[in-house]
Amino acid sequence: MNLDELMRMRERMRARGPDGAGLWCSSDGRVALAHRRLAIIATDDSGAQPMRDERNGNQIVFNGEIYNHAALREDLVRSGVAMRTASDTEVLLKLWSRDGPAMLGRLRGMFAFAIWDAASRALFLARDAFGVKPLYVADDGATLRFASQVKSLLEADVDRRPEPAGHAGFLLWGSVPDPWTLYKGIRALPAGHWMQVRDGKAGGAVPFDSPLHGLLCAQEARRDPLAEPLNDIARAVDDSVAAHMVADVPVGVFLSAGLDSTMIAACAARHRALHTVTLGFDEYAGTRQDEAALAAEVASQLGAKHHLHRFNASDFAKDREALMHAMDQPTVDGINTWFVAKSAAAQGLKVALSGIGGDELFGSYPSFSQVPTLQRRIQPLARVPHLGLGIRHAMSRMPGLLPSAKYAGLVEYGGSIGGAYLLRRALFMPWEIPALMDPELAAQGLAELDTLARLQASTRGLRSPRLALSALEMQWYMRHQLLRDADWAGMAHSLEIRVPFVDGTLLRQWRELPGLSATREKRAVARAVAPQLPAPVLERPKTGFAVPIHQWLHPGAAHTVGNHRGWARFLYRSFTQEQAVA
Repeated sequence: MNLDELMRMRERMRARGPDGAGLWCSSDGRVALAHRRLAIIATDDSGAQPMRDERNGNQIVFNGEIYNHAALREDLVRSGVAMRTASDTEVLLKLWSRDGPAMLGRLRGMFAFAIWDAASRALFLARDAFGVKPLYVADDGATLRFASQVKSLLEADVDRRPEPAGHAGFLLWGSVPDPWTLYKGIRALPAGHWMQVRDGKAGGAVPFDSPLHGLLCAQEARRDPLAEPLNDIARAVDDSVAAHMVADVPVGVFLSAGLDSTMIAACAARHRALHTVTLGFDEYAGTRQDEAALAAEVASQLGAKHHLHRFNASDFAKDREALMHAMDQPTVDGINTWFVAKSAAAQGLKVALSGIGGDELFGSYPSFSQVPTLQRRIQPLARVPHLGLGIRHAMSRMPGLLPSAKYAGLVEYGGSIGGAYLLRRALFMPWEIPALMDPELAAQGLAELDTLARLQASTRGLRSPRLALSALEMQWYMRHQLLRDADWAGMAHSLEIRVPFVDGTLLRQWRELPGLSATREKRAVARAVAPQLPAPVLERPKTGFAVPIHQWLHPGAAHTVGNHRGWARFLYRSFTQEQAVA
């Protein structure tokens, strides 16, 4: 065992855990676990990791939070299990000894953890159903390594050759889709899966839960009159926010003028003293993208201790090197999360709630209306054999006439929900990618990605286009982009970002609301959850959260919301140059 390598891996993640460090090695030197701690629950030394079960010698390292750990502890005590700490880590350790893998169905939280079972001499790895917390594995057949960051594993002797699917996947989506990374030797354990390593051999990833399961339950749910499901959803949202505020340290809320964050802030204010943090950009001052004034009004009404932080191109220039160093995999989003996390940490916060997941749950992205409409209109043409491919080839010969390359693929892709979603969300279309990377690698990567088949699998069994779009947004954009950005950008500032709308219990209690359009649905929910919110918030059109990245990269450029394709090219060059040097 190379302990120097292990220490480099651990210390690469120092920002994720500035409050403590631990190491355990087995007596035969074949197994070692290391950990950096961000102390949030049981903040004294009783929560230190790796944690040992004194009864059987099992060891655990854990990243995340188990929000129902108090109820689980009570159940363990009732069944005769002795508990010595108030930490959620010990709850996991004891549940494993009692229930084995079946424990996963009882957990409410975000987690990635590893347990060494001393009796069976096996390692158990698991990751939460939504993929809120990352878990990467490098297995060369002789040594298995795992970590919360790709860059941590790069401190070890792993295969750094380019992974075609990871490279092509980033250019396709603007983020690297699981289970791939940019490196052949590193893979993500898929969300909602567990695996075991026994006798030096890793078993396959075993699924235990996914957002699709919850949406299938919603599809089969009884269609009650409108008032009933609204009240049920409001109670479920409040319950989820309350659960996500479990902490032995202060908890803040990222507050914009949007419905998601204001709903969370309104619920949070009912349960404990509240800190709110709002992000503003000087380039947007006085425009509809500037949410500062309305957010301040909401914070004042809720009695929150409010903090507004403004940033500009100069701040981006100062932070760009640190931001790129912290960015674990290339991603065209996350800059806003970097700055709001920096602001929250500056206020001494270790925990903040985010509205990520609200658009996916409540159907308020434009995709919820645009994708089904496109699919219905294009489907008759898509049934004509080879028509779509022929149109794309013909239109590709006159690129200057098209405002976007996506127009060439309307018939080829637009006839299915998955294909129409790809047209809506893709950064570059598949036929553009060979011009952006090595063509042979691009062909291999696109074949391995098998994107349309995977998109179709993400909605299998869902008859409702509304639910199908929720499934796609949750399992693609939210998982690979938003949640991953929240993890690396938050943890770079030693801040744990929690996401109450990304919750299995909430999803199982959610119900489809008949008779409401995508525009009206979230407003109806918001009125039920927080009727005291100001009318300008409840009636405000959805704008999305914009970052002036185009102006920052191109000083003097015209005022614009941004240019993700240009930012993606910059990131891809940066990461591939770094990979080539490594």
